[in-house]
Amino acid sequence: MWRSAILLCLAFVLPAAASAQENSREEAARRAAQLSRLGPDAARRIFFETNDPAPLAARAIGSYGRGCLAGAQALSPDGPTWQVMRLTRQRNWGHPALISWIERFARDAHSEGWPGLLVGDIAQSRGGPMLTGHASHQLGLEADLWLTPARTRLSSEEREEMPAIDMVRRDLLSVYPDRFTDAHIKLLLRAASYPQVDRIFVNAAIKKAMCARTPPENRAWLAKIRPWHGHTFHFHVALHCPPGEESCVNKRATPQGEGCGAELQAWFRDSVRFPKPRTGAPGRELTLADYPEACRKVAVTR
Repeated sequence: MWRSAILLCLAFVLPAAASAQENSREEAARRAAQLSRLGPDAARRIFFETNDPAPLAARAIGSYGRGCLAGAQALSPDGPTWQVMRLTRQRNWGHPALISWIERFARDAHSEGWPGLLVGDIAQSRGGPMLTGHASHQLGLEADLWLTPARTRLSSEEREEMPAIDMVRRDLLSVYPDRFTDAHIKLLLRAASYPQVDRIFVNAAIKKAMCARTPPENRAWLAKIRPWHGHTFHFHVALHCPPGEESCVNKRATPQGEGCGAELQAWFRDSVRFPKPRTGAPGRELTLADYPEACRKVAVTR
């Protein structure tokens, strides 16, 4: 059952996967290729070409994979305990609840010994579908955080070019023990400890290492650490919908338990670790008409 569910999910996620290690030149080439084939009414084009937040009250609208964000707030590129990577992507926008959480998490992690947090993609200025990279990140309630610690202040060029450190061996069966350390486990468990955090995606090999090495007193947080394709050099944090925002649709609840048994083992099948590329014609390109009506207002309000 778990194998079937995983393969079904991968069919939707893999085409949109992109590496956070791509530098600015590689990302620019990918964007140009996408724009060359998108019509003027494509939702991905419309949200990409709008670079300022909608001047509306902050709220997440729709679902994590088909929604938008009003009243977005930008995460400062340089914080006392964090730095934003790949700034030219302009994906450092988020719901104020997420921006506040990132700032707090970075401070808490630093106080517990993490050198500094490197922040990857959050969302576009009005959320919505991205031109490249992600199927989710549309509500401003998700963030990719690098597993590479920030030991020095990085220049603008370094932020565009520096690759992240891969934690997982190429066979995707285990982590590099000299790279994925107890400090990483502590960081991930700290992230999972906040009540507003719904789940955290990591590679299955990272989840396996955490199942083996997490002490008894912290194992309750393992339920929020979910295996997912990719995520070998960063972890993906998703918050619950903010209280009172009825326009926001929460994700389905995560399964009960630590998630260290049969559910996890299914991710190590050859067909799951290295699935065959999806064939056939691509799906229909979504337009604003496919999004909640309120997102149409978010997209066009100036």
